[in-house]
Amino acid sequence: MDLVLNYVDYNFFTPYVYPTIWPEDEPFRQIISLLIVTNLGALVLYLLFATLSYYLVFDHSLKQHPQFLENQVQLEIKSTLQSLPWISIPTVALFFAEVRGYSRLYDNIEDSPYGWLGVILSMLSFLFFTDMCIYWIHRFLHHKLVYKRLHKPHHRWKVATPFASHAFHPVDGFLQSIPYHLYPFLFPLHKVTYLGLYVAVNVWTISIHDGDYRVPDFLKHIINGSAHHTDHHLYFDYNYGQYFTLWDKIGGSYKSPSSFEGKGPHDYLKKLKSGELASIKNDRAAEDLMNRDSLKNK
Repeated sequence: MDLVLNYVDYNFFTPYVYPTIWPEDEPFRQIISLLIVTNLGALVLYLLFATLSYYLVFDHSLKQHPQFLENQVQLEIKSTLQSLPWISIPTVALFFAEVRGYSRLYDNIEDSPYGWLGVILSMLSFLFFTDMCIYWIHRFLHHKLVYKRLHKPHHRWKVATPFASHAFHPVDGFLQSIPYHLYPFLFPLHKVTYLGLYVAVNVWTISIHDGDYRVPDFLKHIINGSAHHTDHHLYFDYNYGQYFTLWDKIGGSYKSPSSFEGKGPHDYLKKLKSGELASIKNDRAAEDLMNRDSLKNK
């Protein structure tokens, strides 16, 4: 984060905002700057990529689903905008520790003992580490002692849009972000790579709420995509993973997405439009009525 802070200091804060006598490396100034940069950056990242996903990827026919709430998009955005400032407070504390040099982030490729190979390996280990941690944090948030208070607000969106991606209770949102911040304190990581990964995982979080279930066949049961995460919202106890299905399979919480079996939200809408669901409901009602009559006769 010091790369971003140095950039905005040089181009904006120092010449236009702060008094010239206030040193750029003064701790209180750094905290104020980080609060501004973190909030604005999160807001731009969320609104930009969620909006692009909503208009270019999201299937708007899903808004006709019976479990899609009235004014849901506005509610998702409102929830996110209320949470982001609170999430930024502990996040800035971790960014501040990075800026003050307590992490294992490094500037130059040459600083890695394995050069470019080390950078590539660190990217893979970052994904593995954060996927593992988020799985267990996410599963903990479903425990009955904390679910209602912390994680239930995110499950309000049964059929989500990209704008639901960051619509969390602030504590929930921060807890699930901890692995991203923890990694560079435990393992060496190139600073530019870290920034790229940080943006990428936020875009990924948006993508698993976009309702686009297309994925190559050979990756359907490896990548935890939008189809998997949609079932998590619908069926609650399955598919806690972030990028991969590995930990769900290890933890016994993996569920093959209903959309891959012709039973997803899109399939429900097709049946609803064709009248098939109404026919099934009528048949069940008639069967129940016959059963009741039979019991009376007995």
